[in-house]
Amino acid sequence: MKVLVINCGSSSIKYQLFAMGGCSVIAAGVVERIGEADSRLIHRRPADSGRFDETVHAQSILDHRDGLQHIAAALRESDALRDPSELFGIGHRVVHGGEAFQRPILISSKVVEGLREMVPLAPLHNPANLLGIEVSLELVPDVPQVAVFDTAFHQSMPPHAFHYALPHELYTAHHVRRYGFHGTSHYYVAKQAASHLGKPLEALNLITLHLGNGASAAAIRAGKSIDTSMGMTPLEGLIMGTRCGDIDPAIHFFLARTTGKSNDELESLLNTESGLKGICGKNDMREVMSLSDSGDDRARLAVEMYCYRIKKYIGAYFAVLGRVDAIVFTGGIGENAALIRQRACEGLAALGIIIDERRNKMPVREAREIQRNDSAVSILVIPTDEELEIATQTVACIQAEREPG
Repeated sequence: MKVLVINCGSSSIKYQLFAMGGCSVIAAGVVERIGEADSRLIHRRPADSGRFDETVHAQSILDHRDGLQHIAAALRESDALRDPSELFGIGHRVVHGGEAFQRPILISSKVVEGLREMVPLAPLHNPANLLGIEVSLELVPDVPQVAVFDTAFHQSMPPHAFHYALPHELYTAHHVRRYGFHGTSHYYVAKQAASHLGKPLEALNLITLHLGNGASAAAIRAGKSIDTSMGMTPLEGLIMGTRCGDIDPAIHFFLARTTGKSNDELESLLNTESGLKGICGKNDMREVMSLSDSGDDRARLAVEMYCYRIKKYIGAYFAVLGRVDAIVFTGGIGENAALIRQRACEGLAALGIIIDERRNKMPVREAREIQRNDSAVSILVIPTDEELEIATQTVACIQAEREPG
């Protein structure tokens, strides 16, 4: 059973082809810089070494249709997918599902129209997601296709967690509320944590921390998300690579008055020029930590602010949950930056959160525990796999549609 997962950005298309029997990757790759002179396709196939053989096709890729056709050709030429009829289904990542889409859904013309209505909620992401869906439906109309939403897992948040303290008509008329993102990743690692701990997910309370260039925290009670750090957009919450996270909302008005910047300029400033980049000039945590180690004061400040914000959310979600069975670190930073995990957990022994420095520094790629033996709360590092989760949900959605009744 083969499933293709597609993640369309404004100028890129990421893809992975899975053999679902063993949940293995048959092929993967990315189309970069669509519409630019130096566009290219990078195609990867698993090698005997356990790594991937990589082929780079430097060629003109005019648009997303052209990009998807090049992907199909690369899959065919590498013998990964000789014909679309081999596909059980295609799973599409969609960033924002609003309140209309609370679970994965088989894509139809009606669903496409519903997705188009979601564009105002995520104008930076959903248009590209939708474009990838429309082109895929044209190119392979006979293959079932499923939309999987970043926001879906967080639709279980109760009203007191997802509402903002704004005039209620802004919610009823314009859908202004907290939605949360990274839901596919939070759900995947929550399930992996349950498996690792040998307990049903429904029996666990978890705090999951997806830390990458984008970052978010989630409070999970009995397998359901009851709160998360991102809000109506991915800007709220933790400090990120280029996003500011939580700030006083009046700063926007102050900057408009004092700098004369337009709304579009301020939106760009908060989303692409802030976060770690705004503090010290670098948005890659590896560079930030290297600068900090070399004595750069602003980089040191960036690390301290980043970890302090995570610690505040851990404390807040501990209070919300009442009992925490495990804290889960995932994402590029969460999985690889031992220093960040250490500092985020420092001083939390009163909550039963005690990290083991030796275990924390072990460079292991599998799911592992890094808490001290006397820690009441398990501390896990679990590699995320959003693409595999999308593929898994795609299969489940198609099978559910095919079941009689």
